[in-house]
This record gives sequence, structure tokens and C-alpha cells, in this order.
Amino acid sequence: MAELTHLDEKGAARMVDVSAKNEAARVAVARGKISMARETLALITSGQVPKGDVLAVARIAGIMAAKKTPELIPMCHPLMLTGAGVEFRVDEAASAIEIEATVKTTGKTGVEMEALTAVAAAALAIYDMCKAVDKGMVIGDIRLISKAGGKSGDFRREGEVSWEK
Repeated sequence: MAELTHLDEKGAARMVDVSAKNEAARVAVARGKISMARETLALITSGQVPKGDVLAVARIAGIMAAKKTPELIPMCHPLMLTGAGVEFRVDEAASAIEIEATVKTTGKTGVEMEALTAVAAAALAIYDMCKAVDKGMVIGDIRLISKAGGKSGDFRREGEVSWEK
């Protein structure tokens, strides 16, 4: 396993040097969810939230957050993203909205952090737009689903079902 450190030989913080790595096509998928009162979910799905289209705003928030990840996460490499998308699935039985972000690049390091950040920001945008009616919403279960490309190889979380696009 590769050495996992942001410390130099003197123990000082540094950004990992990826200059010797080869560029490769990379993609990462992350998911999370936000649980809420049934009435809140009904407002979102019927388009009756007074602040506007909740999922459209959350999608934009997620994509913008993916692009700004190096400004939010210390030591994260700035990357030229070639694609970023955020999708939603309403889970009426659980009174929740599942969020999935897919981020792509061709570069020397992966986009896992960008995908995870996109999910978190999308969930926070949903919370922000609905907090006037439901302060009890819970954001959670944010996790990496898959990543492909790069020296460390591919990863796929067991038990996760693909979303059809």
C-alpha cells in the first residue's frame, strides 16, 4: 500500500507531489442522503417550496462545490474537471432524497474528494432551502461508491447498486 501522508521528511504539512505520476482518465462516484419529514419531501417533489426548485439549486451547488474543492479541503490538488454531475432519487419509504455525484478528469490524481464534496454541498443546499419548514433534516451516509483510473486501480463499494442514467 502507498504511504498515506501529507507530511514531509521533517513532519511539516505539504501537498503530495504528483508530478511523477502519469495522466489518466479518472472518474469517481459518491453518494449520500438527506432525510426529512414527509411533509418536507412532499413540498420538494411537488415544487411548492417557497424558495424555488430545490433540486435544481442543489444540483448547481454540488457541481460548483466539485469545482471549488481545492479551496475547501486543505492539501487537495486543483484539477481541471472534464465533467461533474449530480443526480437525485426520492425515497418516499424512507422520507429521504438520495444524492449521487459523478466527477471526471484526465489528470495525475483522482476526483474522489470532488465527488464527495459535491454530494455534501448538494445536501446542504437542500437543507438551506427547506430549513424554514424542517430544521430536523439529517444529512448523512456520504460515501465513495466507485473510482476508476490511476495507479491505485479501481474501487467499487460492495453492495451498491448502479443508478441507471
